[in-house]
Amino acid sequence: MATAPKTTRGSARREQILRSAEKVIGEKGFSAASIAEITGDAKTALGTFYIYFGSKEEVFRELLDEMGHLTRRVMTDAVAGAPDRLEAERRGLLAFLRFVAERPSLYSIVEQARFVDQEAYRNYFSRFAAAYSVQLERAEAAGHVRPGNAEVRAWALMGIARSLGDRFGLAEEQGDLEAVADAAFDMIRDGLAP
Repeated sequence: MATAPKTTRGSARREQILRSAEKVIGEKGFSAASIAEITGDAKTALGTFYIYFGSKEEVFRELLDEMGHLTRRVMTDAVAGAPDRLEAERRGLLAFLRFVAERPSLYSIVEQARFVDQEAYRNYFSRFAAAYSVQLERAEAAGHVRPGNAEVRAWALMGIARSLGDRFGLAEEQGDLEAVADAAFDMIRDGLAP
C-alpha cells in the first residue's frame, strides 16, 4: 500500500491520477482499463502511479469509497431543512439523479464493483441501507411515514434511485431530471404517506 503524499504538489498529482482513473475505469471498465492508460490520461509517468497506489484494485476501491462519501454528502446537503421525511425523499432523489448525471464515470464504478469486488459492493450498499433505515425509523416515530419495515423500505428506495440513475442519470439525453424525480416521488409518497 502506497503512502500519502507529503507535499501539495504530491497531493495534486495523486488527485490527478485519481480523476484519470475515474474517467478511464468509468468509461472502459475495470478489466479493460490499464494503469498505462490511467497515467497517460493523467499525463504522468507510469511509475508515478505506484508512488500513490499499490495497484489498480487499490485505486478502484478508493474511487468506490469516494463515491460513497460524496453521495452521502450530496444527499445530506440536499435533505437539510426538509420539513418532513417525504420532502427529504423528493429532494434526495433529485440530488442523486443530478449527481449521477454530473459524475457518470464515478457512478459506473459502483456498478462495476459488483463484478470487481463483491464484498466492497455489498458493504457499500449495506452501509447506505443501515443509515437509511435509521432515518426511516425516525420518520415513522415522528409520524411522517406510516409504520413498516424500515430495512425493506431502505433497500426498495435505494433500488428505485439506482434504477432511475441507470436510466436517466447515465442516459445521453437525460431529459428533465426534476420531472423524473417528481414522477418517482409521486409513487413513493403514495406508498409512504401516513
